[in-house]
Amino acid sequence: MGRPKMLLPWGQTTVLGHLITVWKQVPARQIGVVCAREDAAIGVELDRLEFSADERIINPNPERGMFSSIQCAAQWPGWRETLTHWAIVLGDQPHLQSASLNALARFAAQHPNQICQPSRHGHPRHPVLLPKTIFNRLAGSSAGTLKEFLQPMAGDVKLLELDDDGLDLDIDRPDDYQKALKLL
Repeated sequence: MGRPKMLLPWGQTTVLGHLITVWKQVPARQIGVVCAREDAAIGVELDRLEFSADERIINPNPERGMFSSIQCAAQWPGWRETLTHWAIVLGDQPHLQSASLNALARFAAQHPNQICQPSRHGHPRHPVLLPKTIFNRLAGSSAGTLKEFLQPMAGDVKLLELDDDGLDLDIDRPDDYQKALKLL
């Protein structure tokens, strides 16, 4: 992309600001943002958004990729005991419809012991909602990716078919960003 995706303009804010706002509206009971300690620009944006420093999860090895960030979140001791599910949210999908995220949250509440994912044309998509027991297993997993971690639990996955064009798109290149802006 040539610049941090999370800091790209999105509506009246940034991609990061939009994602935090949307998940507050779902409503998520707690939001944690995983970031690298060295990423000062993300820290500045989180400060601008008045996002509590206590809810920032530092990934000391971001070069290991997305799954290392997920594992940092699973190892983080700051989660509220009352949480029942965790949403693994990609930073490159700010264009998902709020209605889709709300439907997915309701779906997960109806299937409290199962992994829940949106589906589009029969293909599992993100975000992935994990019940507490499975989220806790992430911390010590030797898997290399979230897909690899979830593979042995395929029978525990419930898919919610959604008609949201945004599920087919991740912002990985400048032209993806332009497509996503059209969905905004």
